[in-house]
Amino acid sequence: MAHIQVPEGVPGIRSLVMFRPETGKYLYDLAEVLLRGESPIPQAERELIAAYVSRRNECVFCSSSHAAAARCLYGEDDTTVDDVLKDMQAANISPKLKALLQIAGKVQILGKEVKQEDIDAAKALDASDKEIHDAVLIAAAFSMFNRYVDGLASLTPTDPEAYKEMGKRMVQGYALPKPVGA
Repeated sequence: MAHIQVPEGVPGIRSLVMFRPETGKYLYDLAEVLLRGESPIPQAERELIAAYVSRRNECVFCSSSHAAAARCLYGEDDTTVDDVLKDMQAANISPKLKALLQIAGKVQILGKEVKQEDIDAAKALDASDKEIHDAVLIAAAFSMFNRYVDGLASLTPTDPEAYKEMGKRMVQGYALPKPVGA
């Protein structure tokens, strides 16, 4: 049960942005730009970064919902998402994506954990400044989203099927949910 009185039965961040749509609008706009907007990082990989950071932050709602969105974008039969969440270093992904996830993982701990050698390693694998920027901003934003969702104890479904539906909806974009009764 959430720590505050949010719309009943609405999971995760959706209930929180419905509670405060004047702030929620900006959070959803940020998620839309980061995960669906123009970026040299493919959408599937951006969702994967969000899921990876959320898993490291132990935010079940965000890691499960963004992993579901990433699975939709990679293709349902693709094991990339689960492989990365299980063991990123052993996953069959590009060295450049591993370098970006390494940076994102350091941002998740503390921004100052990212060192010049991390940036140099990513650039040596042809990561552009924009890719590095976007990976860092996704990691920072999702650390905030994770703390928002868990800090207010929003509803976190336990049924994996609920996340499959969320993932399908999320790949269509991030729009502010309509208020209850509207």
